Amino acid sequence: MKLPHHLTIKKGHLHINGHDCVDLAEKYGTPLYITSEDRICEQFRNYQNALSSRYPKNQVLFAAKANGNLAVLRALAQLGAGADIFSSGELCLALDAGMPADKLLFNGSSKTPDDLQLAVKSDVIVSVDSLDELYQLDAVAKAAGKTVKIAFRVNPALKIPTHPKIATGLASSKFGIPHKEIPTAYKKALTCKYVKPIGLHCHIGSQILDVELFAQAAEVMVRIAKELTTIGVNLEFIDLGGGLGIPYHHDTDFAPTPEDYAAKIVPIFKEGIEACGITPELWVEPGRSLVADSTVLLTRINSTKSAHKQFANVDAGFNLLIRPAMYDAYHEVIVANKADKSPTTTYTVTGPICESGDILAIDRQLPKIAAGDLIAVLDAGAYGFAMSSQYNSRPRCPEVIIKGSLVGLMRRGETIEDLTINMTRPPWQQ
Repeated sequence: MKLPHHLTIKKGHLHINGHDCVDLAEKYGTPLYITSEDRICEQFRNYQNALSSRYPKNQVLFAAKANGNLAVLRALAQLGAGADIFSSGELCLALDAGMPADKLLFNGSSKTPDDLQLAVKSDVIVSVDSLDELYQLDAVAKAAGKTVKIAFRVNPALKIPTHPKIATGLASSKFGIPHKEIPTAYKKALTCKYVKPIGLHCHIGSQILDVELFAQAAEVMVRIAKELTTIGVNLEFIDLGGGLGIPYHHDTDFAPTPEDYAAKIVPIFKEGIEACGITPELWVEPGRSLVADSTVLLTRINSTKSAHKQFANVDAGFNLLIRPAMYDAYHEVIVANKADKSPTTTYTVTGPICESGDILAIDRQLPKIAAGDLIAVLDAGAYGFAMSSQYNSRPRCPEVIIKGSLVGLMRRGETIEDLTINMTRPPWQQ
């Protein structure tokens, strides 16, 4: 199996950034998320370099929904990242991590009144998803005596060949305003006294492996930008969103690099803005491609079973990594303490959750395994812990982060007591 360079095999054990996964499991227990900060920073710089070499006025916003741990956000903030945020919680985390308010874009199709009030109070830019939201935001800003900067989210109505649940640029998607209606939306925004339209935003989906689709979105966006310029909108940025995929099947998938991505979209962007006579910043919002392969999920085998197939029953389930159950997603798995052994047996790796769908990996060729062995689930840094839960009343596991020779907790494991900490007795049960 081809591995990214920060994952290596030494003396039969899987290592991440030179650290033995078996030793980390012994120290911190399992299940355990292990993240390479160095890999995340490397991927961020790849985006910066690919964009800046072609167009210096750019900003990389991390899609915070992919991985909301403060340690990850702080590492990216120190490199100059902003964030695409989708809730008041993500807004507060990004600010706590040191990201400036003017590098945050508050996205989302169903913001609450509290969300809008916090956005105005915090001076972040809002990606407006409907005219209803526009008028609510104008009223909130008026009440606060402030002016809020906005973009509208464009629905470009593109056909995106990815899982339907993560295709956000389809005409039928819940996100954004249909592209043909965008000029009218901006005209209405220009009549509002307490909002200032300064940007244009779209996002077409996730785990996209064909850069031509991003090119199509860029073409739609610069065409709209020209219409907006003619009606008096001063665009300070155009945000083309994120969505670049990764090779989850390490030996067969091809995934474009940030360099491939920039080489495709920047020429279209530059030609389009030159036709408009404007020089806005180019914003992009990578999430998965920044953090996915930085992380492995270590899980220990509780037992093996021979039934209609060979099962390896582990201590992590879809409570910790829901992607296989939710999206039929594929993740490579390695026996971390037997990483140099040849595969001999077909196993299905199953979790401890009381659901038939609690399967992490189906029919994988692995060396002979037994209770106590360690399975490493690869590419778990995006939408892993971020989508975890306490289903079946299982406390969530710790997260460890690595930087060079340093290793530390970035989230402690939950305890049984944590399950009830927010529960209260109703008066009749006192």
